[in-house]
Amino acid sequence: MKAPSLLLVLFLVALWPAVSLSQPLTDASAVALYCPPCGADCDLEAYAVPGNCRHCGMALAQRSVASIDSLRAQKAQAKQEAPRKNVAVLVFSGMEILDFAGPSEVFAVAPGFNVYTVAVSAEPVNSQGFVKITPNYTLANCPPPDIVVVPGGSTDPLLHNEPLVRWIQTCATSAEVMLSVCTGAALFGKAGLLDGKQATTFHNYINALQRANPKANVLRDTRFVDNGQIITTAGISAGIDGALHVVARLRGEAVAQQTAQHMEYDKWQPQQGVVVKATTTATKKAIR
Repeated sequence: MKAPSLLLVLFLVALWPAVSLSQPLTDASAVALYCPPCGADCDLEAYAVPGNCRHCGMALAQRSVASIDSLRAQKAQAKQEAPRKNVAVLVFSGMEILDFAGPSEVFAVAPGFNVYTVAVSAEPVNSQGFVKITPNYTLANCPPPDIVVVPGGSTDPLLHNEPLVRWIQTCATSAEVMLSVCTGAALFGKAGLLDGKQATTFHNYINALQRANPKANVLRDTRFVDNGQIITTAGISAGIDGALHVVARLRGEAVAQQTAQHMEYDKWQPQQGVVVKATTTATKKAIR
């Protein structure tokens, strides 16, 4: 029998470039070619030759085999142990890009979350004048959220939007986590969610939030404040920290660390925030 020709070998390699996921590489020091992190399952697929991901088309890059195997195991475990949690990300014209994109990236990368956008209407919204987003759902038809993310930006006009304020109030009766970013805390205040609680917001908005919510204690110089269900973060990039904190709470700190590494977000410090302890004396524990 003749040996296969070089042309046939090259054809088979091109046809089947991916290494089978059922046989993961195990050398802890090894690197292999993977799709760059895009949040899809193809992030976990190893390739034998350089090129592009056959699923999303991104150029392949060298990544640690051990870290990919760890992320694969975490995703598989999360699928087996618990159903995916719905994450509703509010979008509106005038919002800060990173306020909604940062937490959205975190929950899209971390295993066990189903992320979607929701707006007052089905019309596209404009972020910072040049990014247009078409929402997945409206307030009237979005799936019941387990986690609600409210970004900041031009939130003052929204304070007079009664359907939106009622939607936030309704979500708070059943959602596990209500997370505001930046001036999104103003909408939580309008909905009455900050009364008797500690909170934070964008550094230039702290005084305004305190005046509007005299029953709240608005804190400075912290990345996030966790009251249990109600979590508020400082401005813009702090939304990433708040979302990672939620992932750590719900899926474990190891998953949150893996998510931060996957995003190449080396700024995250897991204990950089204020966690309000539910005690009879309503004391708080500041972690810095």
